[in-house]
Parts: sequence; structure tokens; C-alpha cells
Amino acid sequence: MKAIILHQHGGVEEFKFEEVPTPTVGPKDVKVAIKAVSLNFLDIVVRKGSPGLHVTFPHIPGGDMGGEIVEMGAEVDQFKVGQRILVQAMFIQENGRPGLMGEQANGGLCEFMVLPQEHIIPIPEKLSYDEAVCLPVAYGTAWRMLMTQGKITKEDSILILGASGGVGTACIQIAKMVGCRKIWVTASTDEKLMPLKDMGADELINYTEHPEFHKVIRKKNGGTGVDVVVNYVGGDSWATSLKCLDNHGRLLTCGGAAGYWPQTDLRYIFGKELRIIGSDGWTAEDLKSLLDATAQGDIKPIIDSRMPFSQIAEAHRKIEDREVIGKIIMYPDF
Repeated sequence: MKAIILHQHGGVEEFKFEEVPTPTVGPKDVKVAIKAVSLNFLDIVVRKGSPGLHVTFPHIPGGDMGGEIVEMGAEVDQFKVGQRILVQAMFIQENGRPGLMGEQANGGLCEFMVLPQEHIIPIPEKLSYDEAVCLPVAYGTAWRMLMTQGKITKEDSILILGASGGVGTACIQIAKMVGCRKIWVTASTDEKLMPLKDMGADELINYTEHPEFHKVIRKKNGGTGVDVVVNYVGGDSWATSLKCLDNHGRLLTCGGAAGYWPQTDLRYIFGKELRIIGSDGWTAEDLKSLLDATAQGDIKPIIDSRMPFSQIAEAHRKIEDREVIGKIIMYPDF
């Protein structure tokens, strides 16, 4: 089969289009013809490399993928050939830690994938491939962080940092779906902030102009903070996030894009009895709930553009240069 291959970390010139063996279909496996793959900033990290990230080469990238079942093993009886499916790309590694296809294992930028049947989730009839493949990494991460772990409610006011990216726009929609009483967001430019208003954000803060954004919140909020802060940025924003929270507030995190070793003022944590809640990835049940919510129209994935596999280098450039709002969908043109 044909695939996009990385043989080492580096720039976009490392992408190669090659013929590779098609995996054999075992008795409990499903063979899927890939129809769409959505990209994430994580794909940039996998290509470039990062301390602590282990990638086995040669490597097929891409962690959000869907397609059509074209073959099934003899012991598979809950699916059918021709069915449209989304891949549950999370798996448990030999060390017991969660892993992701497209990161610790081969992903979906290829003609076919052969998968254990437990990694197959049917796509509801109302959803397109493009809508479905937007969901796992960005929306699945946001869903687990806000719903499963954070347990946000309509009584909560919420602040979402760096809200113009994939996880951020997902968080806005989920908070709007729940009915949070006020949704605050931050982004680096006014241009990135304006579309977030249409997605459901109530208050917009340009953190480049207002690095002490906690002061903006408290001034506009009558001196009080928010109930929930979503911070997957880390770095310099971490200490300021703690200042944004009201007593008994919750800080939800699933990453540290700007730095994993932020300064922390413990007085805010114990003095306000704050809770810091971590979230890592998503489960199949999280993804099924998210698919149902999307099919019902409660979640509307934001799609920036569609591009063929042959333009993978340009797609990566657009994401790396932060020219994207929402998701880029890649489709096969082998």
C-alpha cells in the first residue's frame, strides 16, 4: 500500500511517499480504507521530535482518521464491510502508559489500516468523514478534560487559555453545550479572538496586550474570579491562571505547550482550596458520547480547510505558522 513515511525527525522535507507492506488481517481485525485524516499540532511535534517522545522509524504519522471497512477477520461479527468508521487511536503501551497511533505507533496517512476490532467506532449517519475525524485528538481531549474529569456545569464560569486552537475551540463548544454561565477566552491577537465570539465565547482577552489577564477578569467581574480555568499552555501563564480562580475553583490541564515546569505560588492553591485536575487523552466511551453530541448538533467541528495527502508539507507549514483556525482535513490522492 502507499503511505506517507518519516524516516527521521526534522523539517517537512522528511516526508516521503513510499510503498509499504499492507498489514495482514487477523481473525479479530478489521481492514479499513482511509478516507480522511485531520491534523493536530501534535503532528508537528512528532515530525520535529521532542524530549521524552519515542517514535519508532520508519513511521506513518496521523492520529485522527476514519474510513470504510473493506475486509474483516473471521471472528469479527459486530461490523460489516462498507461501514463508515472512526478509529479509536488510543491504546495501552507495554509500559502501561497510554499511547496514540500516529505517535507511539503508526497512524493513518496511508491507504489502509488493519486494526483490532476494539479500535473501531461506527460513524453516525448524520456525520461526514470530515466531521468525524475532527473529533478524537482535539475534541476527545477537550471532552474528557471538561466533562469526564472536570465535570463542568451550567453554574460554572470558565476561562479557556489559548482558545483559538483545536482543543480550545472544542472547549468553547462543550462549555456552550453545557450552558456555562460565562465563557472567557484568551488568544494572542484580536484576529484570532473574533471568530471565538461566534462559537460562544462571552468575553475576549488579548493576552499579548494584557499578560496579567487575571486583572482584566476581576475588573470586569466585580472583583471575583472564575470557577474553572482550562490551561494546557503552562509556562508563564500557569501562575496567572491560579490568580484567575475564585475560592474552591478548578484548574483543568492536559498539557504544557509553553513549558512543563511553570512557577507555582502554593499560597493560591491552599489558601483558596483550589483543585488541579489532570486529563490525558480520551476513552472509547468519551468518543462515543462526543460522536452522539456532534450528531445531535450540540458540537460543530471547526474545519479550516481540506487538502490532499500530496500537500502534507504545506499543511504542516500552515499549522506550525499558526495560520489555522480549526482543523485541516487531509484526504488520499495516491
